Amino acid sequence: MHRRTGLISAYIGLLAACLCWLAPPATAQPPKAVHSSPADGDCRSLAPGASDAAERAIAAACRQVAAGVWYTWGGGHGARPGPTYGQVDPTDPASEHDPERLGFDCSGLVRYAYAEATGDDLLNGVASAQFYTHRATGRFTAADGLAPLLPGDLLVWGTSQDLHHIAIYLGAGKMVEARQSGTKLMVSDVRLTGAYYGAVRVDPGPVTGHVFRTWGTGVWTKAAPSVRAARVYAFPGPTTIRVECQKHAERVTSDGYTNDAWSYLPDYRAWVTNIYIQGPAWLPGVPTCTF
Repeated sequence: MHRRTGLISAYIGLLAACLCWLAPPATAQPPKAVHSSPADGDCRSLAPGASDAAERAIAAACRQVAAGVWYTWGGGHGARPGPTYGQVDPTDPASEHDPERLGFDCSGLVRYAYAEATGDDLLNGVASAQFYTHRATGRFTAADGLAPLLPGDLLVWGTSQDLHHIAIYLGAGKMVEARQSGTKLMVSDVRLTGAYYGAVRVDPGPVTGHVFRTWGTGVWTKAAPSVRAARVYAFPGPTTIRVECQKHAERVTSDGYTNDAWSYLPDYRAWVTNIYIQGPAWLPGVPTCTF
């Protein structure tokens, strides 16, 4: 009886020693997550460094890709963020079925993704309004390329007067977009040729700076504080803007008002006459420009 017990004890000890040899050391750390090379159509954040909100926005957009949601012209611009039935684009024969399809256009998808990420409809508008948002924390030109970009940044195509397409950067040269009628939401290679204009990084936190609102429709911003200066961008309607500074410059008379004050808008890198900014002729609390 004692001999059998001894043999069993020895066997158990030998087995425990083998298991300990096979097990990892107690001090071993779990492997860190890595951003592997993407497979075709892989929709996820593909590089480190994105904010939590940007990661959530990407996840929201990618869920729509996985669901096979259609591009629809005008889709996603309902009273609340989310897919809507589209419209026929008179310039695109491929859009004939868009009124039958529940989906997004390019800016509708961006609006939805960041609303899902933040709980706030902070990018309600078309591509140009989203790019020139007063909630930007960084801006990049086409000449900057992709090197400074992080997942969640918004890429735009067009000109300063007509930004016509927007997409969400994933990293590793990939983006998620609602591209065109007749296709579903997709992951694409970033197109840096042709009309690529630049990118913007969205800050969903508290807005900094001097924030005002314009009035009127079709109000042009200018490259200099003069009505004769080159046009930069036209506000389609009342728009929330961030003012960096103001100065006395060319005297302007418009819509029954006369004023020589102009404000510099850093998000547009442009000027607008104070006539079209809601408030007094000289904006309170805004410093005088030194340039």
